Amino acid sequence: MIVMKFGGSSVESAVAIERVAGLVRRELARHPLVVVSAMGQTTRQLLAMGEDAAKGAREQALKKLQALREMYEREIGALLPETSQADLRRILDCHFREAGDLLEQLEEVGEFSPASADALASYGERLSSQLIAMVFSNLGVDAAHVDARCVVLTDTRHQAATPLYEQTYARIRDKILPIIRENKVPVLGGFIGATQEGATTTLGRGGSDFSAAIFGAGISAEEIQIWTDVDGVMTCDPKLVADAHRVKTLSFAEAAELAYFGAKVLHPSTLLPAIEKNIPILVLNSRRPEVPGTHIVAEAPPSGNVIKAISCKRGIYIVNIRSTRMLMAHGFLQRIFEIFSRAETAVDMLASSEVSVSLTIDNPARLSGICEALREFSEVSVEENQAIVCIVGDNLRHTPGVAARAFGALQEVNIRMISQGASLLNIGFAVSERDAETTVELLHREFFSSVDPLVFD
Repeated sequence: MIVMKFGGSSVESAVAIERVAGLVRRELARHPLVVVSAMGQTTRQLLAMGEDAAKGAREQALKKLQALREMYEREIGALLPETSQADLRRILDCHFREAGDLLEQLEEVGEFSPASADALASYGERLSSQLIAMVFSNLGVDAAHVDARCVVLTDTRHQAATPLYEQTYARIRDKILPIIRENKVPVLGGFIGATQEGATTTLGRGGSDFSAAIFGAGISAEEIQIWTDVDGVMTCDPKLVADAHRVKTLSFAEAAELAYFGAKVLHPSTLLPAIEKNIPILVLNSRRPEVPGTHIVAEAPPSGNVIKAISCKRGIYIVNIRSTRMLMAHGFLQRIFEIFSRAETAVDMLASSEVSVSLTIDNPARLSGICEALREFSEVSVEENQAIVCIVGDNLRHTPGVAARAFGALQEVNIRMISQGASLLNIGFAVSERDAETTVELLHREFFSSVDPLVFD
Protein backbone atom coordinates (compact mmCIF):
# COMPACT_ATOMS: atom_id res chain seq x y z
CA MET A 1 0.00 0.00 0.00
CA ILE A 2 1.13 3.52 -0.78
CA VAL A 3 -0.13 7.05 -0.15
CA MET A 4 -0.29 9.55 -3.02
CA LYS A 5 -0.81 13.17 -1.96
CA PHE A 6 -1.57 15.83 -4.58
CA GLY A 7 -1.21 19.51 -3.75
CA GLY A 8 -3.44 22.35 -4.88
CA SER A 9 -1.43 23.07 -8.04
CA SER A 10 -1.65 19.39 -9.02
CA VAL A 11 -5.48 19.45 -8.95
CA GLU A 12 -6.12 23.05 -10.00
CA SER A 13 -7.92 22.34 -13.28
CA ALA A 14 -9.57 19.68 -15.43
CA VAL A 15 -6.28 19.05 -17.25
CA ALA A 16 -4.39 18.70 -13.97
CA ILE A 17 -6.96 16.31 -12.45
CA GLU A 18 -6.94 14.15 -15.58
CA ARG A 19 -3.15 13.98 -15.27
CA VAL A 20 -3.48 12.95 -11.62
CA ALA A 21 -5.93 10.19 -12.54
CA GLY A 22 -3.32 8.80 -14.94
CA LEU A 23 -0.68 8.82 -12.18
CA VAL A 24 -3.02 6.96 -9.84
CA ARG A 25 -3.96 4.41 -12.53
CA ARG A 26 -0.37 3.39 -13.04
CA GLU A 27 -0.03 2.67 -9.29
CA LEU A 28 -3.22 0.63 -8.84
CA ALA A 29 -1.27 -2.58 -8.29
CA ARG A 30 0.30 -0.99 -5.20
CA HIS A 31 -3.12 -0.22 -3.64
CA PRO A 32 -2.92 3.58 -3.35
CA LEU A 33 -4.67 5.82 -0.89
CA VAL A 34 -5.10 9.31 -2.37
CA VAL A 35 -4.99 12.57 -0.41
CA VAL A 36 -5.88 15.82 -2.17
CA SER A 37 -5.60 19.48 -1.30
CA ALA A 38 -8.16 22.08 -2.27
CA MET A 39 -8.13 23.01 -5.96
CA GLY A 40 -5.67 25.79 -6.77
CA GLN A 41 -6.00 28.79 -4.43
CA THR A 42 -9.41 27.80 -3.03
CA THR A 43 -8.37 27.92 0.64
CA ARG A 44 -6.85 31.36 0.34
CA GLN A 45 -9.95 32.61 -1.47
CA LEU A 46 -12.32 31.19 1.13
CA LEU A 47 -10.42 32.79 4.00
CA ALA A 48 -10.43 36.14 2.17
CA MET A 49 -14.21 35.82 1.82
CA GLY A 50 -14.49 35.19 5.54
CA GLU A 51 -12.51 38.34 6.30
CA ASP A 52 -14.74 40.33 3.94
CA ALA A 53 -17.95 39.02 5.50
CA ALA A 54 -16.79 39.68 9.06
CA LYS A 55 -16.04 43.28 8.06
CA GLY A 56 -19.54 43.74 6.69
CA ALA A 57 -18.80 43.15 2.99
CA ARG A 58 -21.01 40.08 2.71
CA GLU A 59 -22.24 40.84 -0.82
CA GLN A 60 -18.67 41.10 -2.04
CA ALA A 61 -17.86 37.79 -0.34
CA LEU A 62 -20.90 36.07 -1.86
CA LYS A 63 -19.92 37.25 -5.35
CA LYS A 64 -16.47 35.70 -4.86
CA LEU A 65 -18.14 32.52 -3.60
CA GLN A 66 -20.29 32.36 -6.73
CA ALA A 67 -17.22 32.80 -8.95
CA LEU A 68 -15.53 29.95 -7.09
CA ARG A 69 -18.57 27.73 -7.58
CA GLU A 70 -18.52 28.47 -11.31
CA MET A 71 -14.87 27.44 -11.47
CA TYR A 72 -15.65 24.08 -9.85
CA GLU A 73 -18.63 23.48 -12.13
CA ARG A 74 -16.57 24.34 -15.22
CA GLU A 75 -13.43 22.32 -14.40
CA ILE A 76 -15.06 19.26 -12.81
CA GLY A 77 -17.97 19.30 -15.26
CA ALA A 78 -15.51 19.00 -18.15
CA LEU A 79 -14.44 15.60 -16.79
CA LEU A 80 -17.88 14.09 -16.22
CA PRO A 81 -20.45 12.65 -18.65
CA GLU A 82 -23.83 14.31 -19.07
CA THR A 83 -25.42 11.66 -16.84
CA SER A 84 -23.30 12.85 -13.89
CA GLN A 85 -23.86 16.60 -14.27
CA ALA A 86 -26.95 16.59 -12.04
CA ASP A 87 -24.99 14.85 -9.26
CA LEU A 88 -22.24 17.44 -9.63
CA ARG A 89 -24.70 20.32 -9.28
CA ARG A 90 -26.29 18.67 -6.25
CA ILE A 91 -22.94 18.39 -4.48
CA LEU A 92 -22.01 21.97 -5.36
CA ASP A 93 -25.42 23.28 -4.27
CA CYS A 94 -25.09 21.62 -0.88
CA HIS A 95 -21.53 22.79 -0.12
CA PHE A 96 -21.84 26.31 -1.47
CA ARG A 97 -25.19 26.86 0.25
CA GLU A 98 -23.58 25.92 3.58
CA ALA A 99 -20.58 28.15 2.88
CA GLY A 100 -22.89 31.04 1.97
CA ASP A 101 -24.85 30.59 5.21
CA LEU A 102 -21.58 30.71 7.15
CA LEU A 103 -20.59 33.96 5.45
CA GLU A 104 -23.94 35.48 6.45
CA GLN A 105 -23.36 34.42 10.05
CA LEU A 106 -19.91 36.02 10.00
CA GLU A 107 -21.42 39.33 8.94
CA GLU A 108 -23.92 39.13 11.79
CA VAL A 109 -21.33 38.48 14.51
CA GLY A 110 -18.68 40.75 12.95
CA GLU A 111 -15.87 38.39 13.89
CA PHE A 112 -13.89 35.76 11.97
CA SER A 113 -12.86 33.39 14.76
CA PRO A 114 -10.36 30.52 14.38
CA ALA A 115 -13.25 28.03 14.61
CA SER A 116 -15.11 29.84 11.83
CA ALA A 117 -11.93 30.00 9.74
CA ASP A 118 -11.54 26.22 10.04
CA ALA A 119 -15.17 25.61 9.14
CA LEU A 120 -14.96 27.85 6.05
CA ALA A 121 -11.52 26.69 4.88
CA SER A 122 -12.57 23.04 5.11
CA TYR A 123 -14.89 23.38 2.12
CA GLY A 124 -11.90 23.38 -0.23
CA GLU A 125 -10.72 19.90 0.74
CA ARG A 126 -14.23 18.58 1.28
CA LEU A 127 -15.20 19.58 -2.27
CA SER A 128 -12.01 18.49 -4.00
CA SER A 129 -11.94 15.05 -2.38
CA GLN A 130 -15.60 14.26 -3.11
CA LEU A 131 -15.50 15.61 -6.66
CA ILE A 132 -12.15 14.05 -7.57
CA ALA A 133 -13.35 10.67 -6.30
CA MET A 134 -16.37 11.14 -8.57
CA VAL A 135 -14.12 12.03 -11.53
CA PHE A 136 -11.78 9.10 -10.86
CA SER A 137 -14.62 6.66 -11.26
CA ASN A 138 -15.20 8.12 -14.73
CA LEU A 139 -11.50 7.86 -15.63
CA GLY A 140 -10.83 4.22 -14.86
CA VAL A 141 -10.08 4.43 -11.14
CA ASP A 142 -12.54 2.66 -8.83
CA ALA A 143 -12.58 5.30 -6.09
CA ALA A 144 -14.41 5.75 -2.80
CA HIS A 145 -14.68 9.11 -1.08
CA VAL A 146 -14.07 9.24 2.67
CA ASP A 147 -14.64 12.45 4.64
CA ALA A 148 -11.33 13.02 6.46
CA ARG A 149 -13.21 14.64 9.34
CA CYS A 150 -14.62 11.21 10.16
CA VAL A 151 -11.11 9.77 10.36
CA VAL A 152 -8.66 12.37 11.70
CA LEU A 153 -9.53 13.05 15.34
CA THR A 154 -7.81 16.14 16.75
CA ASP A 155 -7.62 18.33 19.80
CA THR A 156 -9.57 21.59 19.94
CA ARG A 157 -6.82 23.98 18.85
CA HIS A 158 -8.30 25.56 15.74
CA GLN A 159 -6.10 26.40 12.72
CA ALA A 160 -3.22 24.31 14.08
CA ALA A 161 -4.86 21.21 15.53
CA THR A 162 -2.85 18.25 16.79
CA PRO A 163 -4.05 14.78 15.77
CA LEU A 164 -4.92 12.27 18.46
CA TYR A 165 -2.85 9.55 16.87
CA GLU A 166 -4.04 6.32 18.45
CA GLN A 167 -7.72 7.12 17.97
CA THR A 168 -7.03 8.31 14.42
CA TYR A 169 -5.05 5.18 13.55
CA ALA A 170 -7.90 3.04 14.89
CA ARG A 171 -10.35 4.88 12.64
CA ILE A 172 -8.03 4.43 9.66
CA ARG A 173 -7.98 0.69 10.27
CA ASP A 174 -11.77 0.58 10.61
CA LYS A 175 -12.81 2.93 7.79
CA ILE A 176 -10.03 2.88 5.19
CA LEU A 177 -8.34 -0.52 5.20
CA PRO A 178 -11.58 -2.35 4.26
CA ILE A 179 -11.90 -0.08 1.18
CA ILE A 180 -8.33 -0.88 0.10
CA ARG A 181 -8.96 -4.60 0.61
CA GLU A 182 -11.84 -4.31 -1.85
CA ASN A 183 -9.31 -3.00 -4.42
CA LYS A 184 -10.85 0.45 -4.33
CA VAL A 185 -8.95 3.72 -4.00
CA PRO A 186 -9.89 5.79 -0.93
CA VAL A 187 -9.84 9.53 -1.68
CA LEU A 188 -9.63 11.91 1.27
CA GLY A 189 -9.09 15.61 1.74
CA GLY A 190 -5.91 16.65 3.45
CA PHE A 191 -5.56 19.44 6.00
CA ILE A 192 -8.84 18.77 7.83
CA GLY A 193 -9.99 16.82 10.86
CA ALA A 194 -12.55 17.13 13.64
CA THR A 195 -12.74 17.16 17.41
CA GLN A 196 -14.45 14.49 19.48
CA GLU A 197 -17.52 16.75 19.50
CA GLY A 198 -17.52 16.97 15.70
CA ALA A 199 -16.21 20.52 15.27
CA THR A 200 -14.17 20.90 12.09
CA THR A 201 -10.46 21.63 12.60
CA THR A 202 -7.47 22.16 10.33
CA LEU A 203 -3.88 21.05 10.78
CA GLY A 204 -2.32 24.38 9.85
CA ARG A 205 -0.37 25.59 6.84
CA GLY A 206 0.75 22.74 4.60
CA GLY A 207 -1.40 20.35 6.58
CA SER A 208 -2.27 18.15 3.60
CA ASP A 209 1.27 16.77 3.69
CA PHE A 210 0.77 16.09 7.39
CA SER A 211 -2.48 14.27 6.61
CA ALA A 212 -0.69 12.11 4.04
CA ALA A 213 1.90 11.06 6.61
CA ILE A 214 -0.80 10.29 9.18
CA PHE A 215 -2.71 8.11 6.72
CA GLY A 216 0.57 6.49 5.63
CA ALA A 217 1.44 5.59 9.20
CA GLY A 218 -2.10 4.40 9.83
CA ILE A 219 -2.07 1.88 6.97
CA SER A 220 1.67 1.06 7.40
CA ALA A 221 2.33 2.23 3.85
CA GLU A 222 5.48 1.17 2.07
CA GLU A 223 5.87 4.68 0.65
CA ILE A 224 4.38 8.18 0.85
CA GLN A 225 4.41 10.16 -2.38
CA ILE A 226 4.10 13.95 -2.20
CA TRP A 227 3.16 15.19 -5.67
CA THR A 228 3.72 18.90 -6.23
CA ASP A 229 4.79 21.29 -8.99
CA VAL A 230 8.57 21.08 -8.49
CA ASP A 231 11.05 18.33 -9.36
CA GLY A 232 11.81 17.54 -5.72
CA VAL A 233 13.74 19.17 -2.90
CA MET A 234 16.25 21.60 -4.40
CA THR A 235 19.55 22.88 -3.04
CA CYS A 236 17.75 26.21 -2.65
CA ASP A 237 14.66 27.96 -3.98
CA PRO A 238 15.14 27.99 -7.79
CA LYS A 239 13.33 31.34 -7.85
CA LEU A 240 16.34 32.75 -5.97
CA VAL A 241 19.11 30.81 -7.72
CA ALA A 242 18.45 29.63 -11.27
CA ASP A 243 21.06 26.85 -11.19
CA ALA A 244 19.73 25.17 -8.05
CA HIS A 245 20.22 21.38 -8.11
CA ARG A 246 17.77 18.61 -7.31
CA VAL A 247 18.71 16.67 -4.19
CA LYS A 248 18.30 12.97 -4.95
CA THR A 249 18.22 11.74 -1.34
CA LEU A 250 17.79 13.40 2.05
CA SER A 251 17.70 11.99 5.55
CA PHE A 252 14.58 12.49 7.64
CA ALA A 253 16.57 14.79 9.93
CA GLU A 254 17.82 16.96 7.08
CA ALA A 255 14.36 17.27 5.55
CA ALA A 256 12.84 18.21 8.90
CA GLU A 257 15.38 21.01 9.40
CA LEU A 258 14.78 22.33 5.88
CA ALA A 259 11.02 22.20 6.28
CA TYR A 260 11.06 24.01 9.60
CA PHE A 261 13.30 26.77 8.33
CA GLY A 262 11.37 27.65 5.22
CA ALA A 263 11.61 24.95 2.54
CA LYS A 264 8.13 25.00 0.97
CA VAL A 265 8.01 21.43 -0.29
CA LEU A 266 7.16 19.84 3.05
CA HIS A 267 5.25 20.83 6.16
CA PRO A 268 7.47 20.76 9.28
CA SER A 269 5.27 18.18 11.03
CA THR A 270 4.87 15.98 7.97
CA LEU A 271 7.78 13.78 8.77
CA LEU A 272 6.87 12.84 12.33
CA PRO A 273 4.47 9.92 11.64
CA ALA A 274 6.71 8.73 8.79
CA ILE A 275 9.82 8.78 10.99
CA GLU A 276 8.06 6.78 13.69
CA LYS A 277 7.06 4.10 11.16
CA ASN A 278 10.24 4.46 9.02
CA ILE A 279 8.21 5.09 5.86
CA PRO A 280 10.16 6.56 2.90
CA ILE A 281 8.80 9.81 1.44
CA LEU A 282 9.12 10.75 -2.24
CA VAL A 283 8.71 14.33 -3.43
CA LEU A 284 7.64 14.28 -7.09
CA ASN A 285 6.46 16.63 -9.84
CA SER A 286 2.97 15.85 -11.17
CA ARG A 287 3.76 17.79 -14.36
CA ARG A 288 7.03 15.91 -14.92
CA PRO A 289 6.45 12.42 -13.47
CA GLU A 290 9.47 11.07 -15.35
CA VAL A 291 11.78 13.00 -12.97
CA PRO A 292 12.81 10.69 -10.09
CA GLY A 293 12.22 13.41 -7.49
CA THR A 294 13.72 13.36 -4.00
CA HIS A 295 13.77 10.33 -1.70
CA ILE A 296 13.60 11.07 2.03
CA VAL A 297 14.77 8.14 4.13
CA ALA A 298 16.09 7.39 7.60
CA GLU A 299 19.76 7.40 6.55
CA ALA A 300 20.93 9.23 3.43
CA PRO A 301 23.99 7.97 1.50
CA PRO A 302 27.32 9.77 2.03
CA SER A 303 27.73 13.05 0.17
CA GLY A 304 30.82 14.72 -1.19
CA ASN A 305 29.27 18.11 -0.42
CA VAL A 306 29.35 19.59 3.06
CA ILE A 307 25.71 20.68 3.00
CA LYS A 308 22.59 19.41 1.27
CA ALA A 309 20.50 22.53 0.86
CA ILE A 310 19.86 26.12 1.85
CA SER A 311 16.50 27.26 3.20
CA CYS A 312 15.12 30.77 3.53
CA LYS A 313 12.28 31.82 5.82
CA ARG A 314 10.96 35.37 5.45
CA GLY A 315 8.56 37.36 7.61
CA ILE A 316 10.70 36.96 10.72
CA TYR A 317 10.66 39.18 13.81
CA ILE A 318 13.71 39.53 16.05
CA VAL A 319 12.84 40.19 19.70
CA ASN A 320 15.70 41.70 21.73
CA ILE A 321 15.36 41.37 25.52
CA ARG A 322 17.79 43.01 27.95
CA SER A 323 17.68 43.21 31.74
CA THR A 324 20.67 44.26 33.86
CA ARG A 325 18.57 43.37 36.90
CA MET A 326 18.90 39.72 35.89
CA LEU A 327 22.73 39.78 35.94
CA MET A 328 23.92 36.55 37.56
CA ALA A 329 20.29 35.72 38.47
CA HIS A 330 18.87 32.30 37.74
CA GLY A 331 15.54 31.92 36.00
CA PHE A 332 15.96 34.67 33.36
CA LEU A 333 15.43 32.33 30.40
CA GLN A 334 12.71 30.46 32.24
CA ARG A 335 10.68 33.64 32.72
CA ILE A 336 11.09 34.54 29.06
CA PHE A 337 10.03 31.17 27.73
CA GLU A 338 7.09 30.92 30.10
CA ILE A 339 5.73 34.07 28.45
CA PHE A 340 6.17 32.66 24.93
CA SER A 341 4.66 29.35 26.04
CA ARG A 342 1.54 31.01 27.47
CA ALA A 343 1.19 32.93 24.19
CA GLU A 344 1.55 29.67 22.21
CA THR A 345 4.24 31.34 20.09
CA ALA A 346 7.15 29.24 18.85
CA VAL A 347 10.74 30.48 18.87
CA ASP A 348 12.97 29.67 15.88
CA MET A 349 16.45 30.92 16.82
CA LEU A 350 18.02 32.03 20.09
CA ALA A 351 21.20 33.86 21.07
CA SER A 352 21.90 34.82 24.69
CA SER A 353 24.34 36.36 27.14
CA GLU A 354 24.12 36.93 30.89
CA VAL A 355 21.80 39.93 30.64
CA SER A 356 20.36 39.83 27.13
CA VAL A 357 18.54 37.45 24.84
CA SER A 358 17.69 37.79 21.17
CA LEU A 359 15.25 35.38 19.58
CA THR A 360 13.19 35.08 16.42
CA ILE A 361 9.52 34.29 15.80
CA ASP A 362 7.50 33.98 12.60
CA ASN A 363 4.04 34.56 14.06
CA PRO A 364 3.45 38.09 15.38
CA ALA A 365 -0.23 37.56 16.27
CA ARG A 366 0.43 37.80 20.02
CA LEU A 367 3.63 39.80 19.91
CA SER A 368 2.22 42.94 21.57
CA GLY A 369 1.06 40.95 24.62
CA ILE A 370 4.40 39.13 24.77
CA CYS A 371 6.31 42.42 24.76
CA GLU A 372 4.04 43.86 27.45
CA ALA A 373 4.77 40.88 29.73
CA LEU A 374 8.51 40.99 29.01
CA ARG A 375 8.69 44.71 29.85
CA GLU A 376 7.73 43.92 33.44
CA PHE A 377 11.34 42.89 34.03
CA SER A 378 13.36 43.89 30.93
CA GLU A 379 13.87 46.30 28.06
CA VAL A 380 12.40 45.01 24.81
CA SER A 381 12.85 46.00 21.17
CA VAL A 382 11.50 44.35 18.03
CA GLU A 383 13.02 44.27 14.55
CA GLU A 384 10.59 43.52 11.72
CA ASN A 385 11.14 42.47 8.08
CA GLN A 386 13.88 39.95 8.87
CA ALA A 387 14.68 36.54 7.36
CA ILE A 388 16.38 33.34 8.48
CA VAL A 389 18.74 31.63 6.03
CA CYS A 390 19.96 28.16 7.04
CA ILE A 391 22.53 25.80 5.62
CA VAL A 392 21.55 22.20 6.34
CA GLY A 393 23.31 18.86 6.02
CA ASP A 394 24.38 15.75 7.92
CA ASN A 395 28.04 16.51 7.15
CA LEU A 396 27.92 19.63 9.32
CA ARG A 397 28.29 17.31 12.33
CA HIS A 398 31.73 16.17 11.29
CA THR A 399 33.26 18.84 9.04
CA PRO A 400 35.46 21.57 10.57
CA GLY A 401 35.63 25.03 9.04
CA VAL A 402 32.08 25.24 7.68
CA ALA A 403 31.24 28.36 9.68
CA ALA A 404 34.44 30.03 8.48
CA ARG A 405 33.49 29.33 4.86
CA ALA A 406 29.99 30.69 5.42
CA PHE A 407 31.24 33.86 7.11
CA GLY A 408 33.80 34.35 4.37
CA ALA A 409 31.08 34.16 1.74
CA LEU A 410 28.87 36.58 3.68
CA GLN A 411 31.45 39.17 4.66
CA GLU A 412 29.50 41.92 2.86
CA VAL A 413 26.17 40.97 4.50
CA ASN A 414 25.03 42.44 7.82
CA ILE A 415 24.24 39.35 9.90
CA ARG A 416 21.88 40.10 12.80
CA MET A 417 21.99 36.71 14.57
CA ILE A 418 23.80 33.40 14.26
CA SER A 419 22.70 30.04 15.62
CA GLN A 420 23.83 26.45 15.27
CA GLY A 421 20.94 24.05 15.68
CA ALA A 422 20.93 21.69 18.64
CA SER A 423 20.80 18.83 16.13
CA LEU A 424 24.16 20.05 14.70
CA LEU A 425 22.55 19.75 11.26
CA ASN A 426 22.12 23.44 10.53
CA ILE A 427 23.72 26.84 10.91
CA GLY A 428 21.26 29.72 10.74
CA PHE A 429 21.74 33.39 9.97
CA ALA A 430 19.19 36.12 10.65
CA VAL A 431 19.46 38.91 8.09
CA SER A 432 17.29 41.71 6.81
CA GLU A 433 14.68 40.53 4.29
CA ARG A 434 16.26 42.80 1.70
CA ASP A 435 19.52 40.83 2.08
CA ALA A 436 17.91 37.37 2.04
CA GLU A 437 18.25 36.72 -1.69
CA THR A 438 21.87 37.88 -1.74
CA THR A 439 22.64 35.70 1.29
CA VAL A 440 21.21 32.61 -0.40
CA GLU A 441 23.06 33.33 -3.66
CA LEU A 442 26.42 33.80 -1.91
CA LEU A 443 26.06 30.65 0.18
CA HIS A 444 24.95 28.61 -2.83
CA ARG A 445 27.96 29.80 -4.82
CA GLU A 446 30.27 28.89 -1.94
CA PHE A 447 28.93 25.40 -1.19
CA PHE A 448 27.62 24.22 -4.57
CA SER A 449 30.24 25.38 -7.07
CA SER A 450 30.58 21.64 -7.73
CA VAL A 451 28.25 18.84 -6.67
CA ASP A 452 28.44 15.13 -5.92
CA PRO A 453 26.63 13.50 -8.89
CA LEU A 454 25.50 10.60 -6.71
CA VAL A 455 23.55 12.95 -4.48
CA PHE A 456 22.63 15.91 -6.70
CA ASP A 457 21.29 16.28 -10.21
